[in-house]
Amino acid sequence: MTGLDEAIPQTLVGISFQDRFRAQEFLTAATGLAAKGSLTLRDAVLVAKDDEGRAVVHETTDLQPGRAALSGAVWAGLFGLILGGPVGWVAGLAVGAGSGAVAAKVVDIGVSDEWVTWFRQAVEPGSVTVVLLVENVQSDALVAEAERFSGAELVYTNLDEATMRKLEAALET
Repeated sequence: MTGLDEAIPQTLVGISFQDRFRAQEFLTAATGLAAKGSLTLRDAVLVAKDDEGRAVVHETTDLQPGRAALSGAVWAGLFGLILGGPVGWVAGLAVGAGSGAVAAKVVDIGVSDEWVTWFRQAVEPGSVTVVLLVENVQSDALVAEAERFSGAELVYTNLDEATMRKLEAALET
């Protein structure tokens, strides 16, 4: 993270819905708010838990080790081929795959793995929670959009107390 990134406070908002379609609709609405400049969307995670309590997580920006290893292998292999011919290609594939997989395990550019684990445990069976990692939030715009999703439940936020209360009230109406 650069110094500039650290100066911008990140906000975490988790809202739970009784079905996947409402959760997806809210995620689309959040994307619309981002397009209008009402917030900057850094990551979104959907945590769904079936009636038996099995949780499934869908992350939008977190690197996956397999995908990162393949990408690292291709780029390092190509670079190795250019510099060292066939032997360089094989060495580049191995080094690139290893470093890509390690980078995916170490670098977490979205909602942290600790928070994803917390939400996996907090989500009630038979519901879906949308977790947004945002910056530059225009609170009034977020609250106004949340009014369309009555019946949803605010699971967690690190917004200020007044905005949190407005958000909870908007979801209850």
